[in-house]
Amino acid sequence: MIEKKRRCAAFAVCGSFCTLEAALDAARALRGQGWELLPVMSFAAGQDTRFGRASGWRHQLEGLTGRPVLDTLQAVEPLGPRHLADALVIAPCTGATLARLAEGLSDTPVTLAAKSLLRVGCPIVIAVSTNDGLGASGENIARLYQRKHYYFVPYGQDDPNTKPQSLKARFELLPQTLEAALEGRQLQPVLQCPCG
Repeated sequence: MIEKKRRCAAFAVCGSFCTLEAALDAARALRGQGWELLPVMSFAAGQDTRFGRASGWRHQLEGLTGRPVLDTLQAVEPLGPRHLADALVIAPCTGATLARLAEGLSDTPVTLAAKSLLRVGCPIVIAVSTNDGLGASGENIARLYQRKHYYFVPYGQDDPNTKPQSLKARFELLPQTLEAALEGRQLQPVLQCPCG
C-alpha cells in the first residue's frame, strides 16, 4: 500500500518519447526539492521506440522515485479517494492525452489518475509536448485552460522552422509551475521559443 507523504505528487509520463529525458530531469529537480513522486506510465509510454526501450524508461523512473510504476487503471484509481498525492504532473503530455482530458475520458492510467485527483480538487500540471499544439491539439489546450484545476508549464514552439505547429513545455519550469498550481496560480503559460 502507498502511503501519502507531506509533499507527494503523482508523476505521469506519456508517449512523447523524444522528451522523456527532459521529463525525467524535471522529476529529478522535484526530488531534489523534497517531493515524493508516485510514477505513472501511459499505455503508449510502455512501448519500445527509436528513443529507447520501455523497460529502460521504466527502470529509470522507478530508480528515480523509489517506487514501482503505476501502469494500470486499478493501480491509479485510489490516488484521489485515498489522498495519496497532492497533485498530478503529466510530463510529457501528448496530443492524444490532451484530447482525452478535454473530452473527459479516463481510459488510460494517466487520464484516470487525473480524474481520480480532480475528484478531490487536486491540481493537474501539464507539460505539453505535441507536434500539433498549434494545430488540432490547440483546441484541446484551450479547452483545458477553461477548466478548474488544470495548469500548464510554460511552453513555446520548439522548432518553428521545421515543425511550425509543434509546442514543447519548458521542463525546467515544472517545479515552479507545480508550486504555483498548489497556490491556485497559473504561470505565464506561453513563452518565446525555448530553442533560443
